[in-house]
Amino acid sequence: MKAIKPGYEVVESSFGSSFYYSKYLMNSNNKAHVWHYHEEIEMVFVNGGAGKRQIGSHISYYTDGDLILIGSNLPHCGFTDYNTGNKNETVIQMKPDFLGAGFLSLQETKWMQELFDKARGGIAFGNEIKKVVGKQIEKMEGLLPFERLLALLAILKELQNSADYRILNASGFSLETQVQDNDRINMVLNYVKDNFKTAISLENVAEMASMTVPSFCRYFKKITKKTFTAFVNEYRVVHASKLLAEKQSSIANICYESGFNNFSHFNKLFKEFTGKTASQYRKELNSVIYETV
Repeated sequence: MKAIKPGYEVVESSFGSSFYYSKYLMNSNNKAHVWHYHEEIEMVFVNGGAGKRQIGSHISYYTDGDLILIGSNLPHCGFTDYNTGNKNETVIQMKPDFLGAGFLSLQETKWMQELFDKARGGIAFGNEIKKVVGKQIEKMEGLLPFERLLALLAILKELQNSADYRILNASGFSLETQVQDNDRINMVLNYVKDNFKTAISLENVAEMASMTVPSFCRYFKKITKKTFTAFVNEYRVVHASKLLAEKQSSIANICYESGFNNFSHFNKLFKEFTGKTASQYRKELNSVIYETV
C-alpha cells in the first residue's frame, strides 16, 4: 500500500514584513484541499460561510465563518472550498520566534508564549471574539508593515485575554515528537482523509504504519486520545454534516456518500456525535444559515 504523507509547506514572509499575510476572495485559496503542516503558527479568519475543519485528529463542521489558531507543525487542511459560501479568507502565518530570539521570555510578552502553547492543539474561537477580531484582521490588509505588526500584536493579546474559545485536540495531543512518529501518524490521518468514503481495513492501516494491529491501536489512541475506529466514524459523521448543509440529497444517500454502509448504524452514530438526528440537524442548521444570510 502506498504511504501518503502530508506535505511540508515552506512559508515566505510578506514583502517588508516578518510574517506572512494574505487575503483570499471567496474560495481562491488553492491550498484548501491539501493536507499539510509547517513550522509557522497560523491564524485563519473565514468571513462567513460554513465548512469542514480538520486540524490534527480533530474534525468538525463550522457555521457562520471561523477564527482559528493552529500551532507549529500541527497538520491541517484548508477550510474553504466552492461550497463554503464565505466572502473571503485571511491567513496569517508567523514563525514561533518571528519577533526575535528571547522576545517571548520578556516579562511583557510571556502571555504570547502561553497563547502559542495552547495553539499546539488548535484553538477555535467563539462568535463574539470572532466578530471583533475578524474585522481587525481584515483591516490589516491596508496597513504599512510597522502598523500591521502592531495590529497583529494587539490581536494576539486580545485572543489571549478571551475566554471565548475551545481547544480542538485532546490534552496531550501534539505532533512535535520524533520525526518517525510525525511521519507515521500524519500518514495515517492523511490516508483517512482521502479514503473515508470507502471501507478502511484496520489491518491495512496497521501494515502501512509498519505495526501489528494491537500495537497500532495502542499507538493511535496514545497520540490522538481516541480509538482509530472512533476517529474514522467521526470523520464520516462530520462529512455527513457538511453534506446535510450543502446538498438537497436524501439522508439515506448522504449516509452512503459519507462512507457508512448501514443506515441504522449511521443514525445511531450521528445522534451520539451531534446530540440530534440527521433530520433535526439539517432543519436546525438550515435555520441558522437562513438567519445569517
